[in-house]
Amino acid sequence: MAWRRDFRYASPMPELPEVETVRRGLEPALVGRRLTKVTLRRPDLRFPFPPHFARRLTGARVAELRRRGKFLLAPLSSGETLIVHLGMTGRFLIDLAQAADDVPFRDQCPPPKHAHVVFETDNGPRVTFSDARRFGFMDVFETANLSHHLQLANLGPEPFDGAFNQSYLAAAFSARRRGVKDILMDQSVVAGLGNIYASEALHRARVAPGKEARRIGRKAIGRIVPAIRAVLEEAIDAGGSTLRDFAAANGSPGYFQHSFRVYGRGGEPCPNPGCVGRIHRSIQAGRATYHCPTCQE
Repeated sequence: MAWRRDFRYASPMPELPEVETVRRGLEPALVGRRLTKVTLRRPDLRFPFPPHFARRLTGARVAELRRRGKFLLAPLSSGETLIVHLGMTGRFLIDLAQAADDVPFRDQCPPPKHAHVVFETDNGPRVTFSDARRFGFMDVFETANLSHHLQLANLGPEPFDGAFNQSYLAAAFSARRRGVKDILMDQSVVAGLGNIYASEALHRARVAPGKEARRIGRKAIGRIVPAIRAVLEEAIDAGGSTLRDFAAANGSPGYFQHSFRVYGRGGEPCPNPGCVGRIHRSIQAGRATYHCPTCQE
């Protein structure tokens, strides 16, 4: 069924590039369209849906589709915003032939397995959200007070914001004994960064992931900020990383996993020029960590 488009990401948790890829794919299907019907096929995902969830969305027009960290935000004409987190297995499916008379959705294309929310739009496609493990969630919150939402209130700056710079990161690292990778994955420090891209960025910056943040010098911090941005930009351009079944707007998988320097490459030679070390896999804060002990100090 070539007229369907899938947006999938499965374990581990999608990070900024994957969520941004989903946002860009959903944008033409939802922005500017009115939600004519919203159907819930269960009462909850990770959390229960908020009271009157479907009724509050029905009739509202999607003004835009934004991303904040790992969250999708859809401000509505009603003055509220739909908040979506993909969890580990969250997936959007767009039915591009929903309005076609010759291919009725109900007769030809039943909703996918684990489909929990169906959004119908005026003169546009039907969008279905499925989540096999139900670690994702959806909420509706007053747009004017969005920054006070429990999940958004404590998010740090975006990696591409001017506020995320060497001075900011130096202050965030100051006096902290936790490992630098653990700090970078803290969403209150920087929004959207997770295990994969923190590992990749630290390898480029030649900083050991387990080194105490307070012991990272300013020169090293000065390398970390641009390394994070470069890794994320390249990953977004590649459509994210496919570790299992993530697919982008045109149905193709993300390709950045082919550019991983360390993640998933335990035992392989370090790709940094001049380095003769090998990538080491360890467990840090309960997560697999990959780095080169020779050039990451």
